Amino acid sequence: MGVVEEYLPAMAMLGIQAIYAIVTLISRAALLEGMSPRVFIVYRQAFATLSIAPIAYLSRSKSMKVSLDLKSFYLIFFAALIGSTMNHNFFYEGLFLASSSLATAMENLIPAVTFIIAAMVGMESVKLTNLRCMAKIGGTVVCVGGAMFMALLRGPKLLNATQAFGVKSAIFGVESGSDEAWLLGSLSLFGSCCCWSIWLILQVPAMASYPDKLSLSAWTCFFSLIQSVGFTLWVEGANVETWKIHSKTELVCYLFSGIFGSGVAYFLQAWGISKRGPVFSAVFNPFCTIITTILAAIFLHEEIYTGSLLGGVIVIIGLYVVLWGKTNDYTKEEDREKCRVETQEEDCESASTSIETDSYKVDVREPLLSSGCTHHIDS
Repeated sequence: MGVVEEYLPAMAMLGIQAIYAIVTLISRAALLEGMSPRVFIVYRQAFATLSIAPIAYLSRSKSMKVSLDLKSFYLIFFAALIGSTMNHNFFYEGLFLASSSLATAMENLIPAVTFIIAAMVGMESVKLTNLRCMAKIGGTVVCVGGAMFMALLRGPKLLNATQAFGVKSAIFGVESGSDEAWLLGSLSLFGSCCCWSIWLILQVPAMASYPDKLSLSAWTCFFSLIQSVGFTLWVEGANVETWKIHSKTELVCYLFSGIFGSGVAYFLQAWGISKRGPVFSAVFNPFCTIITTILAAIFLHEEIYTGSLLGGVIVIIGLYVVLWGKTNDYTKEEDREKCRVETQEEDCESASTSIETDSYKVDVREPLLSSGCTHHIDS
């Protein structure tokens, strides 16, 4: 049983990447059939809310008295706006305009973008003499360079022929698959990465204020549903035809994306972050890219470009360089935490006081920030 519990977080993270890959492929297929990305998000969040809210209510422990006060409401609402509503609108617009493989490859930028945002707001100090900080900086540069390579230099095709889908974006007015659409799609996907990075950081105070993870996921889906309805009505209008389900592909897309892509994935993501931290979760992101690229080429006959493939590999290399800078901190912090636990009943408790602030728990509270590069914030 102990071995299962040890590998359970890894199994959960792999499961999340498989879910995201399937959601991406089904969504791409439905979008190319004419499904509106904004209407899709509304239905997805609706199904997610309906599936997870009853479970959250029924499974709620009587001993856990968690109330949605003003602070919790503000944090969850804002996290839903950034990490769900805006993130999904950027992502699915980019997915429609570009490709499935590019969409999942861009997501590997998240750790690097998180590092940049943390440094900009002063949560992470840049020390050129610190090897781990230099690894984060170098990895970030490599990630951004790879993303620019994918967006600007697609190169010759490796697999499949060009397909003219003839479906235009309601926001940008360009046809999916064109060079202009590819660039706009890349920018949209980068915006999605920024939103997801901010969401990772917002999860920390949100879970601290509202520790019921399942209920937190339900509130996130519900708030995102309300926000998405308002945005869709503003962009699409009240045309009834837009809201109709036109094919079985759309229906499967709504159900699977809502129940698994939002409801199940949100809970597993929050659970995994609370168990092993956001860095552990980010390590598994490239698996989604690999799965999606292979399946998209087979089932959707999606073009694979030389430049995009090379850029994706560069991004993944940069990702692991960034994570190397963090995982070294994590290993040392974990060792210190073990030492602190073993010696807390002995006379060396005073010597472990300074170590206590660098424990693994702080790693959970401050996503992707290292003890060697961080201005610690008192909780």
